[in-house]
Amino acid sequence: MKVISKEELYFFNQGKLFDAYRIFGAHVKYDKEGVLLGTRFTVWAPHAKEVSVLGEFNDYQAWVHNLEKVDKSGVWSIFIESAFEWAKYKYEIKTFDARTLYKSDPFAFFSSERPDTLSKVYNLEGYEWNDSLYMKNRYTINLYESQMSMYEVHLGTWMTKPDGTFHKYNEMVDLLIPYLLENGFTHVELMPVVEHPLDQSWGYQGTGYYSATSRYGVPKDLMYFVDQCHKNNIGVVLDWVPGHICRDDHGLYMFDGEPLYEYAEEWKRENVVWGTANLDLGKGEVQSFLISNALYWMKYFHVDGFRIDAVSNIIYFLGDSSNGQNDGAVEFLKSLSTQIFKEFNNALLIAEDSTAYPKVTHPVDHGGLGFNYKWNMGWMNDTLEYFEKDCVYRKYHHDNITFGLTYAFSENYVLPLSHDEVVHGKHSLVDKMPGDYWQKFANYRALMGLFFTHPGKTLLFMGGEFAQMHEWKDSTELDWNLLNYPIHKGANRFVSDMNKVVKAHKALHELDHSSDGFSWIDSNNSNHSIFSFVRHSKDTNDFIIVILNLTPLVHHDFRIGAPKAGKYYEVINSDYAVYGGSDMFNGEDIFTEEIEYNGLPQSMKIVLGPLSITLLKCGE
Repeated sequence: MKVISKEELYFFNQGKLFDAYRIFGAHVKYDKEGVLLGTRFTVWAPHAKEVSVLGEFNDYQAWVHNLEKVDKSGVWSIFIESAFEWAKYKYEIKTFDARTLYKSDPFAFFSSERPDTLSKVYNLEGYEWNDSLYMKNRYTINLYESQMSMYEVHLGTWMTKPDGTFHKYNEMVDLLIPYLLENGFTHVELMPVVEHPLDQSWGYQGTGYYSATSRYGVPKDLMYFVDQCHKNNIGVVLDWVPGHICRDDHGLYMFDGEPLYEYAEEWKRENVVWGTANLDLGKGEVQSFLISNALYWMKYFHVDGFRIDAVSNIIYFLGDSSNGQNDGAVEFLKSLSTQIFKEFNNALLIAEDSTAYPKVTHPVDHGGLGFNYKWNMGWMNDTLEYFEKDCVYRKYHHDNITFGLTYAFSENYVLPLSHDEVVHGKHSLVDKMPGDYWQKFANYRALMGLFFTHPGKTLLFMGGEFAQMHEWKDSTELDWNLLNYPIHKGANRFVSDMNKVVKAHKALHELDHSSDGFSWIDSNNSNHSIFSFVRHSKDTNDFIIVILNLTPLVHHDFRIGAPKAGKYYEVINSDYAVYGGSDMFNGEDIFTEEIEYNGLPQSMKIVLGPLSITLLKCGE
């Protein structure tokens, strides 16, 4: 039986074999009656002198099963009748300079649990999906005009068992999904679930790109988790790291004794800051490996898309524009997006990009990179910098909030309050806030209000939804006990209610990526640190007025211009007592007066609570 055809090999070398996982790795073979025939092992190792597979089926004696080099470009293969599903194995690679390497399978579908570094034979086929309705609807909805509120989760530390061990993927179904529904999140973004050796790497230094990490169970358990998310109308996004790999001996690094998946040039390869090695994304075989991997997760695990880590490190060598643009890597990104959207037209492809590189979220045939979303790192940095200021000094930094609206519609943005902002001494969201204990929480609620009402989709890291006081701890679960305290329970209720308000009002999500969806009422009131704006839907009569008061001063008769005459009511106010506020709110209908203000022909007087956000809607 031929392992790989000349055409397939050509496409693999050219970076255009988009189902490479079908050929490489360990594939269990059965006869028509379902009787196991054995397993075929295939690996790419062009610099190897000899390749053997050792495992449970040969008592880990490498000399028993030597792979055959099936072509000159370095594809090796063997069929072993005694190899069974779940069997552990590794490749032994002998180099021409007399070294012996022991490597995990780059295409392994499953792996042994750490600290073991062996791969496992695993049959991916056979899971019966129950998400057909979700998958059908996924191709018809308009992503850009729908609410998208993502909850970023590290599965190992969201919630642990009483003994501190991890819950399995299938166990998370009854824990995480009800929580997502209760809090109104539309998507869950999982921090990397590829196999990785060290818990504290959070998955960003992977060794098994095709292997759902065994920490949390078997691959079909992950399929079940995604399936159940979809049955509850929750999308699943994977954090995906195509730019760099860990340097552990058993991984991809120097796989056959020489640079193979990574750059040959040391200065391009060695990412000293992260202690990782950069993949050579301009190399055809690496492109085939990675693009196949993305499509693999979408086809076999039904994931909705990816958040691509460290795009700046991909666009520019070592993430530094002074090193020049990495043209090969840029072409990889274009090929990746082209293939994903060719097969999955409504996929999510989100760039975590801190550069000003143009047209990141524009289609490839329009000169873009082909992502359909990009993290708005500028908004995140400017906004957090503003909120960290003592209220007395905020008037001098007013443009931290207003500046982002000058470019808010240049790309399709996601507003990220991610794990990166609550680690390494940066403090948790609520602990970043100035003032006494009450003011910290009031500031936090105002921040959350701006987060949900600003143009763009949203992503919030776990713990942020109930104002966890401590930074994220990557070795223990979230501080769930805080929900026993009214101030944290109120914070959580506000986030949950804001998610539901955004869903209920098209004006807060329908035109997130169009300047037609936003207009200022007053962007210049720096002396009082007050901001007021309107969010619009396609229906010109449907809009929400948003007012932020970012000092502790209460304004009882604050006049504000209104885009339409009539009766207004308060949709939500972060100063409600139920959220932990002082209960300074607009409890009765508010009527406009024919008094020109803020450049509008009518206006009204409202109450603004301290450090609060208020949403108003016209009730005709």
